[in-house]
Amino acid sequence: MCKMDTKNEIIKEQKKELRTKVKEKISKLSRRETEESDKKILHQIKSLAEYKNADTIFCYVSTEKEINTIPLLQEILDSGKRLGVPKCTGKGIMDAYEIQNLEQLKIGSYGILEPGEECDIILDPTEIQFAIIPCISCNRKGERLGHGGGFYDRYLEKMPEDCEKAILCRESLMCDEIPTEEHDERMDLVISENGIIRIKKEVCDI
Repeated sequence: MCKMDTKNEIIKEQKKELRTKVKEKISKLSRRETEESDKKILHQIKSLAEYKNADTIFCYVSTEKEINTIPLLQEILDSGKRLGVPKCTGKGIMDAYEIQNLEQLKIGSYGILEPGEECDIILDPTEIQFAIIPCISCNRKGERLGHGGGFYDRYLEKMPEDCEKAILCRESLMCDEIPTEEHDERMDLVISENGIIRIKKEVCDI
């Protein structure tokens, strides 16, 4: 095994350990805590110029343990913007399907709500102007810890440079350091219940 392979294996193991620690924190959050932070995070998103000015938005559909995006999805639909939500179409492959209403979301193969068979419009990633991305944890530099499937990193690579990518994370689940590999995408905005962190572009080039 070469040095690069060894390094990647170490980082993967570090990510795995961090996921376990953060998931333990998540399990201890009260319903009141999560509901209050969800409302504040939704307010932060709605205040963004990037959100207001975007005609086409990509947003994940939340699971039980994630920041609740269902009210946000409805808000986007009510505003008349185009909304693309993720659907896994193969091993490690994800596309954004346009939906017209929340009733079009069905339980998918991973137990996550995703566009049903009646949704047949796949958004080209280059059409997306603002993207809202989930995480297990992140830091204030916009580095993200996902679930480990690689779906989002592969998809984010296809988005245009000028598409602003925002990550949602509860303040209590943020970490100072996130193990990262070369393919890991850094976000442009970090949004928590406490505010919005804009990642300076020059930081990304270091």
